[in-house]
Amino acid sequence: MVRKKIIEIVLDTETTGLDYTREKLVEFAAVRLENGKIKDKFQTLINPQQHIRKSSIAIHGITPEMVEDAPTEEDVIPQILEFIGEYPIVAHNAIFDYSFLNEASKRVTGNELKNERIDTQQMFKEIYPDLEAHGLNALTEKFNVELKDHHRAMGDTMGLALAYPKLKKLYLQKFDWEKKQLENVEYLFERFLRLQQTVTTLQSEMQDLKSVFKLYFEQGGAPITSQDGDMLVFNSKQSFGYDFNQIKEVLEQVGALEKAVKLNTGFIDRLVNGKSLDEDKREIIKNARQELTETRNIQVIKNNK
Repeated sequence: MVRKKIIEIVLDTETTGLDYTREKLVEFAAVRLENGKIKDKFQTLINPQQHIRKSSIAIHGITPEMVEDAPTEEDVIPQILEFIGEYPIVAHNAIFDYSFLNEASKRVTGNELKNERIDTQQMFKEIYPDLEAHGLNALTEKFNVELKDHHRAMGDTMGLALAYPKLKKLYLQKFDWEKKQLENVEYLFERFLRLQQTVTTLQSEMQDLKSVFKLYFEQGGAPITSQDGDMLVFNSKQSFGYDFNQIKEVLEQVGALEKAVKLNTGFIDRLVNGKSLDEDKREIIKNARQELTETRNIQVIKNNK
């Protein structure tokens, strides 16, 4: 039997900044996979004809001088679209690369991309949800692929192209198992709720035990060592609340502001998309964007009887 040829385009982009609505491509690389094997490559620098942000240069190292004589997007986008064709696009955090390519395509050709988008970061999270990190570094390390010239388009593309077939194999096995469970989805939902309740109960039980241990130590108990050598000890740590406005200037002076303050990005998104800001403030916030990600989750809505 003749094996069906499966063609996929693995790609990566480097850009002037992180907001696809105003920034542009400075580098593009892609490889053509046929049944998981690399068959062709395409790589180019791109003159964006606009400023490259210092924060982006710090990541990919592409300077204005490097792209000064490179083709513009009007010259190169038709070649990129020809290489991509109508095949699925594979990228790590694919919404980022796809969004930039889609905007470039609309500017140059007037047409939006219609290619299927395959996000290897989402796939990686589903296969290994327990890992602390799911970036390209973590993916290539997990599958024993050497990642060369990280944060340049072809280096990242090659690393992903070599790791993707291994990830895809596991993902398709998991997907096949999931499809077989669809006819049992009502039962599985009931099972999910039971597990959720069990987790909640176990968390409560563990908290009860911790309360006993805490009382034991407060009454002068000594550390306890398990049969396997694990040790139970008691620690006490004091912490303070702070007036942020009073300490902000000091934190900035010592370079600790970023570590001390974590932005509520959900609130910022709602603020910039709302109607309470004037356009100047909205533009300042948009210019401060650092990454674009996509999250897909299920949610259980409780029936409050």
